[in-house]
Amino acid sequence: MKNDIDLRRDVLDELECEPSVDGAHIGVTARDGVITLTGAVKSYSEKLTAERVARRVHGVTAIANDIDVYLPGSAERTDSDIARAAVDILKWRTSVSYGQLKASVTKGWITLEGDVDWQYQKDAAFDAVHHLVGVKGVTNLITVMPRVSTSEITSRIQAAFLRSAEVDAHKVCVETHDGKVTLRGDLRSWSEREEAERTAWAAPGVTDVENFIVVTP
Repeated sequence: MKNDIDLRRDVLDELECEPSVDGAHIGVTARDGVITLTGAVKSYSEKLTAERVARRVHGVTAIANDIDVYLPGSAERTDSDIARAAVDILKWRTSVSYGQLKASVTKGWITLEGDVDWQYQKDAAFDAVHHLVGVKGVTNLITVMPRVSTSEITSRIQAAFLRSAEVDAHKVCVETHDGKVTLRGDLRSWSEREEAERTAWAAPGVTDVENFIVVTP
């Protein structure tokens, strides 16, 4: 395993190589594989990108994202402006069943609520609004309603792992109950752990995923 100094340096280098992130305003500390991001960025989208960049560094086992979002004057929007923009973009996203969703905004923070049939619709709703100008954060409370049996969910996830070139299927245990999936095991990298979780979420009928996979570089 990398020592904390080398891991911190690798994360800083990765941030500097990402054109959509201003790494000069982001601080990084490392302790036993856990990365803490601090500092300030100009948008919520940039904050999420910084976390995503840090996750792909080998040796990172967990991330605490304490970056603050400080909007420049030109990006300031009222809650009403943000709410209208959120409603419009959700209506235009064909992958989102807008009629089943509700968006509320408080001090630049969007809260999404409602019910959908698939996890990808919940993800699509988040993706649609998180980059809007003026947004400081998003809480996604959309619920995925299960329509598939427990055994079918488990078998589909296990089959997807076996097809995957990025996840060692033999090192992941899948447990399912009422649409809730629990993943356990030991994988080689944070990105492999994330891919296992993404694969589980992609299965029809999944309403929640608890990822207890341990990363051992």
